[in-house]
Amino acid sequence: MNHIQKLLSMKIRKSIVIPICLFIYLMVMAYIGRHILYAGDYLQYFGIIAATIVVIVLLHFSLKKKERLRKEREDDLKKNSEE
Repeated sequence: MNHIQKLLSMKIRKSIVIPICLFIYLMVMAYIGRHILYAGDYLQYFGIIAATIVVIVLLHFSLKKKERLRKEREDDLKKNSEE
């Protein structure tokens, strides 16, 4: 199996994909809303961006924890079914 096939066969985790999509969306919205920056409302412009980044990071860790708990539960079920 070559490197590309190996990458394609890997499961893409939600804890990575969703925050990346939201970050790209944030960058597009920041570009569209740059008129707020040009108008001199620096605090509003960068405050909204900073708050959104904090929410995206919290979402990432929340999804990561959820995935870890799901994996632990599945491992326990496999372990109990084998016994």
